[in-house]
Amino acid sequence: MEVTAKAQKWLASQKVDQDTKTIIEKMLADADQTELTECFYKDLEFGTGGLRGLMGTGSNRMNKYTVGMATQGLANYLNQTFAGEEISVAIAHDSRNNSRFFAETTAAVFSANGIKVYLFEALRPTPELSFAIRHLGCKSGVVLTASHNPKEYNGYKAYWDDGAQMVPPHDVNVITEVGKISSIDDVNFDANASLIQSIGNEVDEPYLDMIQSLSLSPEAIAQEKDLKIVFSAIHGTGTTMVPPILKRMGFENVTEVKEQAMADGNFPTVIYPNPEEAEALSLALKKAEEIDADLVMATDPDADRVGIAVKNDKNEFQLLNGNQTGSLLLYYLLRKWKENGKLNGKQYVVKTIVTTDLIEKIAEKYNVKLYNTLTGFKYIAEVIRELEGKEEFIGGGEESYGYLIGDAVRDKDAIASCAMIAEMAAWAKSEGTSLYELLKNIHNEFGLYQESLKSITKKGKTGAEEINEMMVKFRQNPPSMLAQSKVMTMIDYKAGTSKDLTTGKEEKIKFPASNVLQFITADGSKISVRPSGTEPKIKFYFSVNEQISAPDKYYETIGLLDKKTQIVVKDLGL
Repeated sequence: MEVTAKAQKWLASQKVDQDTKTIIEKMLADADQTELTECFYKDLEFGTGGLRGLMGTGSNRMNKYTVGMATQGLANYLNQTFAGEEISVAIAHDSRNNSRFFAETTAAVFSANGIKVYLFEALRPTPELSFAIRHLGCKSGVVLTASHNPKEYNGYKAYWDDGAQMVPPHDVNVITEVGKISSIDDVNFDANASLIQSIGNEVDEPYLDMIQSLSLSPEAIAQEKDLKIVFSAIHGTGTTMVPPILKRMGFENVTEVKEQAMADGNFPTVIYPNPEEAEALSLALKKAEEIDADLVMATDPDADRVGIAVKNDKNEFQLLNGNQTGSLLLYYLLRKWKENGKLNGKQYVVKTIVTTDLIEKIAEKYNVKLYNTLTGFKYIAEVIRELEGKEEFIGGGEESYGYLIGDAVRDKDAIASCAMIAEMAAWAKSEGTSLYELLKNIHNEFGLYQESLKSITKKGKTGAEEINEMMVKFRQNPPSMLAQSKVMTMIDYKAGTSKDLTTGKEEKIKFPASNVLQFITADGSKISVRPSGTEPKIKFYFSVNEQISAPDKYYETIGLLDKKTQIVVKDLGL
């Protein structure tokens, strides 16, 4: 009855178009009410990151009306918060189906509420939207994207005036305002064209200039300008900015994967448009083998994540995971900052709690502070904002293939990351080595850290209950031994405590509350457990490490760590 009432409310609205009403009427008339229920049983939830969901008709789908209601709530909050000030917002979108339409809908609603809108003329990367907010002095911004989700999805990510996704109190306050929009009739869709300004090159150029200014080894690029790079945008926004920045940096031998260079929301050449998936890089790897490339890079649809492949010591291409790429990047940044005389004790780097502790070891060597945050780049951006003017941010990242160099952008930036990864590869080659050998050297110096991730999908209401039960069980009965090593510490980020499991002593930790558990063993292994915030999954992050006794024991040590991870998985009953 509630579902039917909600559908009838849409039918009664003056603002819902006839095509949408016809679809709803068909759903209501259908003897099988499954589709009607799925589309209307709840409202698409506006969470701390914005909206994300399947595209379609209804309150539980991404469409003109749910996007409009979210924008009306955000517009109301902006008008309250900055009363009496001139308010402007920037809007960008990716290559997904309907992204342009949703971006124009968002612009219409903002302008109808008296807010100045800078709307990108065509698709642009998410990090450029973050840059644009700060560059143009906006109070907020929105990017229409579902990142690397399947093609049926779209999303709406909201940003604050520092160019970062919202954190307390603004995220909760916006959710409250969006929640007050109880009807489509509450939304003003009547665009004020005079308040909407198209932008493009006037932001592209400063953004590319900023990234170019981050370069630490221009002489290495000049020496290795013919470095063979293969790049794939996986049908997304990376195609707009990655080739131009590589050209600006001085790279003259960049090959784009043609089949994936065309923006296409159907992502026809991949199963998932996600550079974390090996399959998504298969065409790029094929091209790299054809031309005997030095480096492969691929970005996701909104170009905030990048996956790479490098040649190993058998001259075969090997995909690196997010922890390996992040460790290489942070090592390169800190080494070059030191060599260039830029370290003075005021610099820092940031990583998330589930990202490799190898980065911490590297930071210690260079006497650079490291801050840990909860999972999510908005927390890294929050640290940058809090330390602005006091300490200098060099770079940071998370295991899920997202990295940031410099603080002009406040979200993960695959455009700047591609530029720096390419420079790092050129520098390594100029030093007579490779990125793969560099990674081996890092492991020989600091210890071999090996991370892996296991996701368990539990769909629907019963799935959510099962995930909750798993978390309760781990809290009440933490494992005592993992891979024959005693579990020494349990960190509960929800309770805000770190508990010594040998003595029972608890200490408070300084993190926002989050449903994450970590178990740390006597031999330094770390297992993190967290339900996903955007998908019906519970994720297990495994981090094991071992000192390499001799350079010729490298692969033997990898084998030992593989076995250790398998035993941990078994011990946890997964």
